[in-house]
This record gives sequence, structure tokens and C-alpha cells, in this order.
Amino acid sequence: MLAAISNTDYEGEIRNQGDRVHIRTKPTITIRNYLVGGDISLERPASNIVDLLIDQGKYFAEILDDVMEIQSDINLMGIWSDDAAQQMKIQIDSAVLLGILGQADARNMGSTAGAISGNVNLGVTGTPIPIVANIATPPVAGQITVLQAILRLGLVLDELNIPEQGRWVVIPAWAAALIKESELRQAYLTGDQVSPLRNGRLGMIDRFTLYVSNLLPKGPVTGPPALAAGEWVIYAGHAHGLTFASQLSKVETMRSERTFGTILRGLQVYGYKVIDGTAIAQAVVTEPTPP
Repeated sequence: MLAAISNTDYEGEIRNQGDRVHIRTKPTITIRNYLVGGDISLERPASNIVDLLIDQGKYFAEILDDVMEIQSDINLMGIWSDDAAQQMKIQIDSAVLLGILGQADARNMGSTAGAISGNVNLGVTGTPIPIVANIATPPVAGQITVLQAILRLGLVLDELNIPEQGRWVVIPAWAAALIKESELRQAYLTGDQVSPLRNGRLGMIDRFTLYVSNLLPKGPVTGPPALAAGEWVIYAGHAHGLTFASQLSKVETMRSERTFGTILRGLQVYGYKVIDGTAIAQAVVTEPTPP
């Protein structure tokens, strides 16, 4: 998922932990007034280069005893390495999603978010937004649906003129279930040919491509920034706000020196950085109480 929500356009080869890569960022083009008969001014746009330090690493190491290999009728080493790759993804996604907590621009989070309005409540630790499946009649103050939370995230990005194309939002699985239970389960409302209840694909909502992850930060998280017990974070943004680079730098097998067996080990190194906090928004929410 990280590759889909971040800028991965980097220069330089990642070999080891401690390497640096150069991230190419999008330049800002100057718009000027035009006068008939007047000369125009030329500029040479250049991308700002952001150095990203590959300072994080995760590894796995496993040993297959010779006796187990002889007695087994399946490829244990292959099964273990496949599972290690999946567990590596989970660990790195979890680390990055926790690491960007609180790094959004101050105008894109909190109870007074919004660069223009200043009155968009996205929740804060201690006073999160309570998410409900359906708005009660009469409405209970402060409660909103998942769809309303997504619309609020879109609003704060709009007020900072973040591009509409390429926006994303990451929601927890319980929030995705609420969306499938909402009116959007009707295919004609989403614009899709098949209802989300049929294929599980959430598609796009309010210009956001939706991603579902069980790895979003959930309280209690000691900080700062912190999350209280029961609080969740929903992130939204644009790919140019977050940069991420990763490489499975080493995978090797060797004979064990201390026993009779073969060792398989691998090292994956990575780095990440929020390079534009205005393109990241976060909401602090709580999930509905089960009926």
C-alpha cells in the first residue's frame, strides 16, 4: 500500500542501511499576468531534491535442520520465505503508518482544521470524532458517519488547493464495512457496474481512492503524538506529501556453524519522510459500539 500512497520517484540505488537516495519533488510553476504587446518572462522549473536517509531495517532469519528437510515432503524453506515476505510487508507498513502520526500540516488535523474555514473538526486525542453507522433521529451532537469523515478530509485538502487527481484515503476495516452497509452499496450511487457488496471493491469516494488497512495506528499509543485507548487514525492525502523508498537488500543462504542445517536470512532496508505536510490530512476517530 505504501507504494500507492507515496512518492517513490527516487534516484540512486539502495544497497544497505545508511544509504541516501535523492527524491525528485514536483516544482511550482509561476503564473503571471499577460499584457498585449509585452514581453513574457521565462523560468526554468527545477525539481527540488530531497535527500532521504535509508535508516530503517527489518530482517528475518530461519534455519532448516537437515533432519527436518529429509523427513519433510514439502519445500519448507520456500514456504517460510514466502511467509517472511508477507510478514515483512506488515511490519514495514505498520512502522510507517505509525511514524507519520501527527506529521500532517496543522491546518489538516485537529478540531479547528481548515486553512480557510478553520472550523472543520477532525478530532484530537482525548476528544476524537465518534463514528456511527447511521445518524440517529434526532442527531446526536458530534457524531458523524464514515462518509462524512471522508468529506471533511477532502474539504481541508481543498482549502489548501491540493490536486484532486491522485488523492487517497486509508481507512480501517471496520470503517470499510460501514461504507458497504451504507447507501453506497447501491451500484448506481458509486458509478460502478457492480455493488461493493458483490465484489468488495470500494473504488473512489469524493475523489479519493480508498485503501483498507488493519495496520493504521490504534490507541493506546504513547507519544507525543499519542492516541488514547480506542482511538483510531484515518489518513488522507496526495502522493507528493509522503516519500518512501525500500529495498530487499540481502537474501542469502548458508550452512550453520553450530548445528547441521541451512540458514536463510534476509534484510530489507527502507526510509520515509513527510515532505509536504499540506498534502497529508488525518482524523482521530472512534468506531461504533457493536449492537
